[in-house]
Amino acid sequence: MANNAHVRHSGDGEAFWMLNGLYEVKASSDETNGAMTVMEMTVPVGGGPPPHTHPGTESVYVIEGTLRYHIGGKTVEGGPGSFFHIPEGTLERYEPTSTVRMLITYTPGGIDKFFAEVGEPAQRRELPPQSDTPPDVDRIIEIAKRHGIQMQPMPNA
Repeated sequence: MANNAHVRHSGDGEAFWMLNGLYEVKASSDETNGAMTVMEMTVPVGGGPPPHTHPGTESVYVIEGTLRYHIGGKTVEGGPGSFFHIPEGTLERYEPTSTVRMLITYTPGGIDKFFAEVGEPAQRRELPPQSDTPPDVDRIIEIAKRHGIQMQPMPNA
C-alpha cells in the first residue's frame, strides 16, 4: 500500500459525542495532509448544528434516515441517497426528521479539530445517552470561531 493511502474500517478512528449525536472521523485532516476531513455522523431527531458557515466546502451524502436541510435561505428535504454540496460561506444547518446517518466530506480539512474540541470522546459507537440539559451553544459558538466557523444561535421554533 502506498505511504499516503488511508484505510479505516467500521469502528476505527476517533469518535465524539456532541449535540446528542455520534460523530466519527473517517479521515482526519492530518491523515490527508490537510486536503479534507471525512466524517460519518449519526444524529437523532432534535439534533443537528446551529446555523453556520465555514471555510471550504461541505458535501453530504445521506446513508439512512431523513432530514430537512436549510441551505442559503432554501429548505430541502432529504433521505437515503440524497446528496448536498454546500459552497464555502453558505449559511446552512440541518434538522433530522428521523435518526439520520450521513457521510460528510469537508474540503479543505481541519474541521475534525473543532469536533474534537467541542465533543467528548464517545464511550461506544452508538448515540450517547440523551442529555437532560440543553447544549451550551455559547461555548460551541466560541470554539467554532477559533476554527474559522461562524455559528449563530439556534432559530426559534
